[in-house]
Amino acid sequence: MDDYLLSRLQFAANVSFHILFPTITIALGWILVFLKWRYTRSGEEHWMDLYFFFTKVFALAFSLGVVSGLTMSFQFGTNWPGFMNTVGNVAGPLLAYEVLTAFFLEATFLGIMLFAFKKVPNWVHTLATVLVAFGTTLSAFWILVLNSWMHTPQGFTMIDGKAHATDWLAIVFSPSMPYRFAHTLLSSVLTAGFLMAGMLAWRWFAGDRGAAVQAGLRTAVLLLAVAAPLQLVVGDLHGINTRDYQPAKLAAMEAQWRTESGAPLVLFAIPDEEERRNRAELAIPKLGSLVITRDPNGTVRGLDQFVGEHPPVAPVFWSFRLMVGIGLLMIAVAWLGAWLLWRRRAWPDWYLRTLSWMTFSGWIASLAGWYVTEIGRQPWLVQGVLKTREAVATHPPAMVGFTFVLYLITYLVLVAAFIAVLAYLARKAAQAAQPAVAETSP
Repeated sequence: MDDYLLSRLQFAANVSFHILFPTITIALGWILVFLKWRYTRSGEEHWMDLYFFFTKVFALAFSLGVVSGLTMSFQFGTNWPGFMNTVGNVAGPLLAYEVLTAFFLEATFLGIMLFAFKKVPNWVHTLATVLVAFGTTLSAFWILVLNSWMHTPQGFTMIDGKAHATDWLAIVFSPSMPYRFAHTLLSSVLTAGFLMAGMLAWRWFAGDRGAAVQAGLRTAVLLLAVAAPLQLVVGDLHGINTRDYQPAKLAAMEAQWRTESGAPLVLFAIPDEEERRNRAELAIPKLGSLVITRDPNGTVRGLDQFVGEHPPVAPVFWSFRLMVGIGLLMIAVAWLGAWLLWRRRAWPDWYLRTLSWMTFSGWIASLAGWYVTEIGRQPWLVQGVLKTREAVATHPPAMVGFTFVLYLITYLVLVAAFIAVLAYLARKAAQAAQPAVAETSP
């Protein structure tokens, strides 16, 4: 492996680890706002029990997200200096806006949210929770503004090989930004929702059948039942935007090797880049054109129009199908739970076991979607402006490989520790709840 590939793998490992935690905190912050609001309205203690339980999860995810985000930003200088050298006049201010308007807001009020429930008036504590949740969303907004601009750049001019902003409004609201922002927020809702449902299912099987677990499961399932199908709609709209602005990515997502009218929808295939065809293909005739162009006989652009300028097909193709497959499973599980609630059925063990298995399903779907987005942009770092290879620093491959392995080991240990701590928190909460349940039993 050369330094270019190793630098890409190193950055991919860092981004993959980092993205796990904002996908939890963005939506979990607003779930905490809802739990606090329910407590304020009803005065029922089990809402605050849920609030305190999930603030611990939020704090843990927030801390790991911050640390990994700092490490990732350093790699712009150590491994990818060409990025800031070329587009720093656009990227630098956007990253600064994220720190000044969002991170400081989160960091300032997080302490009040976590530790000051009995030290400040209830409205102040509630306001701190709202501001922390708003800060996480605002942070996601600025990061996705930059990422979307890298996919669909506009509002700038190139002078002496460097990008200079000419229209900040056009930069902030680039063509893909609204779709990417909505898709990411809903991804966070699904990630946090299944994490919430899964952890409460862990508590259920640990013996906690109290009001907090019951209320939390109802909240999570109803939230998921709304968000999961909505994500399908937003994802479809995002796909149409990709068709218009990044057709090479869409062609790789569908393994569409040649331009054709009435293109099939490929359900399964083994893309062969050397022969530029699909092996063992299973496809539905004309459905691809119907989905992509809204016309069963519409013309779909193929990879034959982007020879040498399109992303690697297999990872984009399979990542997309993994994301969609998990998304459809999420819809089925969420709607089944909503049906059980509507029928006023008790939670069956098999359903709760399913929720426990899907605790981290949002992570898998989010990573798969992120790989579609980022690998699908290749060979460009900034679409049509800067190629990835043009931005990489020159380092000895052995040095980059060594640091990559160290990063990978560190991240695997931290992910394992994070999951272990979540399991510990669930067991501890279940054990603490059992005496209270026993006291109220006849």
